[in-house]
Amino acid sequence: MTEKQHITIKGVKEGLIFLLDDNCEFSMLMDELQFKLEKSHQQLLSGPIVHVQVKLGTRQVSEEEKERIRMAIRQQGNLLVQSIESEPPIIPQLEDGNNLKVLTGIVRSGQTLEHDGNLLLMGDLNPGGTLLCTGDIYVLGALRGLAHAGYKGKEESIIAASLLKPTQLRISGVISRPPDEWMTGDAAMEFAYLNEGVMKIDKMTQLQRLRKLPVLFRA
Repeated sequence: MTEKQHITIKGVKEGLIFLLDDNCEFSMLMDELQFKLEKSHQQLLSGPIVHVQVKLGTRQVSEEEKERIRMAIRQQGNLLVQSIESEPPIIPQLEDGNNLKVLTGIVRSGQTLEHDGNLLLMGDLNPGGTLLCTGDIYVLGALRGLAHAGYKGKEESIIAASLLKPTQLRISGVISRPPDEWMTGDAAMEFAYLNEGVMKIDKMTQLQRLRKLPVLFRA
């Protein structure tokens, strides 16, 4: 494979650590994982049991996707998956510090939650439910209903979610295109924003291009 590598395997005292890129598509990640296990690390697949820790970065995956990772590794010789871990998504410090409301729970069909400021929902927005905010909307969960950020005209507002599969998104006066035109199907946390009056979707790791946020360095 000559293209960019998305998986790094490190040996530690306890066994192996698989570091998986949190930006590429999940299907691409699985293809590379299969390739590395079958072709690149045959020398590791004999002898005593080797414990494997899988690190996903900020990628949020379903239980089904975790099981696909476990099965791919489990089928190779003596590798035993000990853990599959994701880091919690980084919620940026809001520039103006204005009126951030934090809620936990589920916004169900028929319910509308309105807030003057920025909203962090630690839960799901179900189909038929609505979030309406003058600032940003962050959903640490599945966003499957209608979300309207910057509804009083704040075009720099964004809408972010761990799983972005809405019935409709609105930012200021701009309404999203049909979901099947822009949903990536990726498991990475994504956000919607306006660019020259057109709504676009990108991975949360790219938010620093729009916002002047502190840079996080890792040792």
